[in-house]
Amino acid sequence: MSRPAPLTLIGLGPMGQAMGHALLAKGHPLTVWNRTPSRADALVERGAVRADDIRAALGAHELVVLSLTDYDAMYALLEPVADALAGRVVVNLSSDTPERTREGAAWVARHGGTLIAGGVTVPPTGIGEPGSSTFYSGPYEVFERHRETLETLTRTDYRGEDPGLAALMYQLGMMMFWTSMLSFWQALALADAHGLTAADVLPHAEDTMNAMPGFLSFYAGRIDAGEHGGAVDRLAMGTASVEHVRHTMADAGVDTELPDAVVALFRRGMAAGHGADSFSSLVELLKRPAGTGA
Repeated sequence: MSRPAPLTLIGLGPMGQAMGHALLAKGHPLTVWNRTPSRADALVERGAVRADDIRAALGAHELVVLSLTDYDAMYALLEPVADALAGRVVVNLSSDTPERTREGAAWVARHGGTLIAGGVTVPPTGIGEPGSSTFYSGPYEVFERHRETLETLTRTDYRGEDPGLAALMYQLGMMMFWTSMLSFWQALALADAHGLTAADVLPHAEDTMNAMPGFLSFYAGRIDAGEHGGAVDRLAMGTASVEHVRHTMADAGVDTELPDAVVALFRRGMAAGHGADSFSSLVELLKRPAGTGA
């Protein structure tokens, strides 16, 4: 392994803190900066250098990692010192949309820098741990030059030259994560109304979630092929099922906003004539209509 490369880390919230400690643990010379200077104290005690200001932070090293909320936060910090981006490789691990990420990459390029976009798929506790992963996209040669350093944080999953691809993959995962967890909260609300605890429900919840990969695999090929035959799972049957779920929630007196939304989507599919098709036909309702713009 080559000698640990130096870099700058900007943004020291929980994720940035975890990244800083992981980098120092592997011997990377590290310069840090945060709007609230005290957040750097623990890292400085371990050997990091605290930059006096954002310009000094950018000037310290070629590689600059951003751990911020979104691209607005990047602009707020870097626009006043945009001239200092020349020659820098900015690895932005902030969450945002693919289009905003592309705009951010173009903005950094206009000021002489190169942006590598990243989407971290784990919470701060996953940084530096086996099995953790981050999506990356942007100029391949630049990414490859810094891959070893980035793999100090997590495994790297490079997705292509388009800087928006890492953000796209990240948001795909977030869509599945948030809605899956909301379904668990909804189930726990119903369980609570019947005197059951989260611990009571957990084994059943785990069994249900553990079965999902088989369903994902089964439907992915069919959806790509446009096959929505209803021999296995007619939408009409699914609509009856989600109606039963919604009525069970209402009978228990728990909030029904989430099951109401599910029922509404199934009813749209029925109204569109998909009653005898697979419930996978609902994906066609969710897609952007052909011929529409981005």
